[in-house]
Amino acid sequence: MPTDEALFELAERVGRQLLGTRRRLVTAESCTAGWIAKAVTDVPDSSYWFECGYVVYSNAAKVRDLGVSEQTLQSHGAVSEPVVREMAAGALRVSGAEVAVAVSGIAGPRGGTPEKPVGTVWFALAATDGESLDLVSRLERFPGDREAVRRRTVEYALQLILGLQPPGARAAQ
Repeated sequence: MPTDEALFELAERVGRQLLGTRRRLVTAESCTAGWIAKAVTDVPDSSYWFECGYVVYSNAAKVRDLGVSEQTLQSHGAVSEPVVREMAAGALRVSGAEVAVAVSGIAGPRGGTPEKPVGTVWFALAATDGESLDLVSRLERFPGDREAVRRRTVEYALQLILGLQPPGARAAQ
């Protein structure tokens, strides 16, 4: 399980990368309840590359704050690929940032189902250059208790951001 020091080091790397590409980050968090935003703002001078964070724990908050469709929530549930993708796109839209990471999952100890057991987390990473939107999503299942699932979710989200291509990289390929 990642330590606080390991999360800080990842967040520092995220900051250097975003600063180097002149992009700002927004977070849209459900199961981590702002922990990703906390991790990145532990880094001094993060205000240069961190725009804001949305904690959208309830479905109503997802709809109200990020524009997630009620129909998507009803059809797929809050812990789903379509919802997390709408969370990331909505966070970019309402914040004006260039990079968004969104997470929704089941940290436990209750709430899991056979289809979505405890430890199930959906991630979405969205980036815009002002003209186009790149959006990727990932499903992970983390072992452990509530603390472990949430801590691993923060770690994975930061690693996703580190894997982001620089603006225009895809066009140059």
